[in-house]
Amino acid sequence: MTLHRRAFLKKATAAGGAVAVGACGAAETGGAATQENAATGPRVAWRLATSFPRSLDLIHGAGEQVAARVSALTGGSFTIRVYAAGEIVPALQVMDAVQQGTVQCGVSPGYYYIGKSPALAFDSSVPFGLSTRQQLAWFYHGGGLDLLNSVYADFGIVTFPCVSTGGQMGGWFRRPVSTLADLGGLRMRIPGIGGEIMARLGVTVQVLGGGDIYPALERGAIDATEWVGPYDDEKLGFHQIAKNYYYPGWWEPGLTGSLLVSRAAYDELPVTYQEALKSAAAETMSERLAAYDAANPAALRRLVRDHGVTLREYSNQIMDAAWRESNAYLEEQAAADATFRRVYESWSAFRASAFPYFAGNELAYANNAFPRIGRADMTG
Repeated sequence: MTLHRRAFLKKATAAGGAVAVGACGAAETGGAATQENAATGPRVAWRLATSFPRSLDLIHGAGEQVAARVSALTGGSFTIRVYAAGEIVPALQVMDAVQQGTVQCGVSPGYYYIGKSPALAFDSSVPFGLSTRQQLAWFYHGGGLDLLNSVYADFGIVTFPCVSTGGQMGGWFRRPVSTLADLGGLRMRIPGIGGEIMARLGVTVQVLGGGDIYPALERGAIDATEWVGPYDDEKLGFHQIAKNYYYPGWWEPGLTGSLLVSRAAYDELPVTYQEALKSAAAETMSERLAAYDAANPAALRRLVRDHGVTLREYSNQIMDAAWRESNAYLEEQAAADATFRRVYESWSAFRASAFPYFAGNELAYANNAFPRIGRADMTG
């Protein structure tokens, strides 16, 4: 071995630890794969599973964008192969796959996994919670991300926010729901704490992956569903069956999805690759939010004007009941679960500070300026 080669290997080991050679074989079995690349650093091949079908190019595409940016930032030495829901694991088992080492990382919302820890809901969205801007402010400047990573640490995972849909819509219903009585016995697909609250309002709740919703709606297994917003919902075709489209999505006012990463795999990476992964996730978060904000208005116009969808606003009766039950649920969980309480207290204090500010300057501007151009039905 030459002195030059010894020097390179010493540097590579110091940066990222000793990692096994053999990219092709390890990539196929899910293990981290590396081999020497003197120009740019060791080669690493990972697998990433998302909770979404490929047809949802923005939210599933967040994983693809992370992979592309990581490759670009490392000169092609760190590659990530992306799999859609069902290609390796079902939509609702991405976190399990990361825990078990089936994949090194995944893109999925934390609230899919409240059965593991109710506090994981705060990684995505909770009813009457923070807007996207407020959520990111809490993550990065209010201690929220550190708290959530302390929860994920129990599962051998580190999380990086990597996608946001903005404020979501309130779901699709076969028939109008004007009162609490109309919700009684309704069968609805809705995950997370939003599902817990809907259950308290009399709804029979189901949790389904994105690709399973349309068939369930079509055959009458469910009467209603929520998903994301106009752009994604149009792609999944819910308007073909349920013509009543409600707003606001009070249970997901600013959903964020995470890049869930195996802590063991992450710790094996050279520091420069860790930084590339973090940077790619943050960049993708910003870009996906902008993409949704650009795509949703036109999609909503198509749904109303071309597909005969009726926009409906939730009644005050439903909104008031949902507010009461949401806050009661959060308080109950905080009393029952110390981990939940630790995250909730930070989140609640941040909400108490942020809401009055946004209700002043931000809301005053929105109430004055937005209606001057847009109509009440949001279609412009």
